[in-house]
Amino acid sequence: MMYQPPVAQILLAMRSAGGPAVEDAEAILNEAARFAGDRIAPLNRVGDQHPARMVDGDVMTPPGWKETYAEWCAGGWNGLTGPAAYGGQELPMVLVAATSEMWNAASLAFSLCPLLTTGAIEAINAHASEALKQRYLPKLISGEWTGTMNLTEPQSGSDLSGLRCKAKRNNDDTYRITGTKIYITYGEHDWSSNIVHLVLARLEDAPQGTKGISLFLVPKILPDGTRNDLRCHSLENKLGIHGSPTCSMVYGDRVGATGWLIGEENRGLNCMFTMMNNARLLVGVQGVALADRAMRAAFAYARERRQGRGESGEVAAIIEHPDVKRMLMDMRVKTAAARMLCMATAAAIDSGDRPRASLLTPLAKSYATDVAVEVTSTAVQVHGGMGFIEDTGVAQYYRDARILPIYEGTNGIQAIDLVTRKLGLEHGETLSSVLQQAATSIVAVTDTVLVDDMRALAKMVPLAAATPFLRALAATVAAGYLADAMLMARGGALEAEAQIDARYFIAAELPSALAAARAAMAGAEWLAEQEMSQV
Repeated sequence: MMYQPPVAQILLAMRSAGGPAVEDAEAILNEAARFAGDRIAPLNRVGDQHPARMVDGDVMTPPGWKETYAEWCAGGWNGLTGPAAYGGQELPMVLVAATSEMWNAASLAFSLCPLLTTGAIEAINAHASEALKQRYLPKLISGEWTGTMNLTEPQSGSDLSGLRCKAKRNNDDTYRITGTKIYITYGEHDWSSNIVHLVLARLEDAPQGTKGISLFLVPKILPDGTRNDLRCHSLENKLGIHGSPTCSMVYGDRVGATGWLIGEENRGLNCMFTMMNNARLLVGVQGVALADRAMRAAFAYARERRQGRGESGEVAAIIEHPDVKRMLMDMRVKTAAARMLCMATAAAIDSGDRPRASLLTPLAKSYATDVAVEVTSTAVQVHGGMGFIEDTGVAQYYRDARILPIYEGTNGIQAIDLVTRKLGLEHGETLSSVLQQAATSIVAVTDTVLVDDMRALAKMVPLAAATPFLRALAATVAAGYLADAMLMARGGALEAEAQIDARYFIAAELPSALAAARAAMAGAEWLAEQEMSQV
């Protein structure tokens, strides 16, 4: 099935989320949709069947990818949010989220490289010296060079306190970096003449733990044109996103890789979080993208596949069967809810409302990526035996989606962050404001008062129930945004669709999420007493 981006639905989500008005937004999205559908989408299957590979130490991406990336950059897509002073367009995050959904739905593996480059641009612009900005930002923004972030090490994953990569001061303004990093997306590839790595490392006299970590800019090619002392050691063999090279990187085989400090010594995590927070939102958008593509494939198949008898007694398309209708509706409303959460988070970033953006980010990342796994799995189910066959394509969506709840901070970590840090923002006023907005919107379209249940659940959340609590809070907030979209769509082409999405989600998904959170809280005390190593 040819991919056709849902421009109208994305525009409605942008507007109902309260994002800033973007001049010519529809024209921009239509052009992005054309490029995503015509140029990137055909690469998706190619990348899955012809994974990135190493040839004599160089990493080669799938056929056609390098050329399409060059076209994408020539269209100016890489610099949407980059600072204007260095060649960027400084467009709002809601538009970046909207176009990002299209790129990722067309091919998640292809789109991972630009996502990391966007994050590198943000971190360098926010924290690097003016000299580094002048040297690196113009080429990163144009896409001539690409960026990565290097956090994970073999012994240090989500907990960075055990990080061992070392940095040593030179006699000038540079540092010598040595160590190994793993799971580095597009750490080496054939798209660009230079790759700018942002690397977390520890100075010899640094404090122990996360307080002793610094951030360094370590380019593949040094300013004098020589090759830096770094290399890709190997590529990972993965469940999905085969076209994207996931690299093990070695720094300092010989004399040490040359790097420049970003920000202050021993405050690297502060800088890196600039890059990671927006990356978490865009990972949520990746979840929306895969869910939407899988959902549309399932609808198309269900309309065409004739199996069993319908109410008339004649052989019918499976879309007429009640259980299939339930699955399709479940897929559709969860995808719409995830899109609304991501757009609302982007709008909060654009408005400068940092507390609201901080609260919504773990909701958007976790809910949308969990939904991606659920919806792509359901798409396989709707296809029946054909879904388990690679030829239909939905098996790839399922495999690709499975990484999303894991990287950029596992969803369990997002839930703990929500419960321990985000619920108390502004002494709880941020949460109260978000819930009140949801309550007002929901009551405007239904007679439900389930938001009161959410307020009660939020008073004390044990960590064992953090994940289902996050799901319940995300569903509550998303229900409010879906209600807003329903009201905004009145009189338009999407009125019926928006009304069904809001009413069905509030009637089915919201009570289910709240019930799961209540059940998890009831079992949390019992769970804490169990010795799981005995099982």
